[in-house]
Amino acid sequence: MSKFRDTFRIESARLKDWDYSNPWWYYITINTKDHIEYFGRVLDGVLVLDNLGKITENYWTNIPKHFSNVELDYYVIMPNHIRGIVILKEYCRDVACNVTTKENNFYSKISPLKNSLSTIIRSFKSAVTKYAHENGFINFQWQNRFYDRIIRNEKELYNIRKYIELNPMKGNIEFDNPENIFVL
Repeated sequence: MSKFRDTFRIESARLKDWDYSNPWWYYITINTKDHIEYFGRVLDGVLVLDNLGKITENYWTNIPKHFSNVELDYYVIMPNHIRGIVILKEYCRDVACNVTTKENNFYSKISPLKNSLSTIIRSFKSAVTKYAHENGFINFQWQNRFYDRIIRNEKELYNIRKYIELNPMKGNIEFDNPENIFVL
């Protein structure tokens, strides 16, 4: 375990030697802290988003407006998490594109790269949190970090899309019967 400012920090779960600003397809899951259901509920296999759920979906679908190198594929906002496919495209990294890169040497070892998956997800989580806190959800928090998977082929992409599509039906079973969550 490494230290930053004399404090231990948990090592990243990200794939070592992979540049998460690479153009690629990524499967993402972001959970609320303690899996608290802030975004709505599942009724008879149908997802019903509440106000914060609708705002969260709006922020999710607007990610490409803030990051020109991003496209979104299938996604679902569940009561306590989000699953989605984020597609990173090539982006211009030089002066000819009017992109300025300012190095911050103090934080550069732990900070995510500009336009990287981590930067995109951090920005999304921050925007939702800010909205939530300003609109009466003062206890709203995300779970630290997020889950990602680098999508490796078409078959995997197909299976992930199906999983996302069926997630509300599966969620209804899990939320109605918590003991089912751990049954394999």
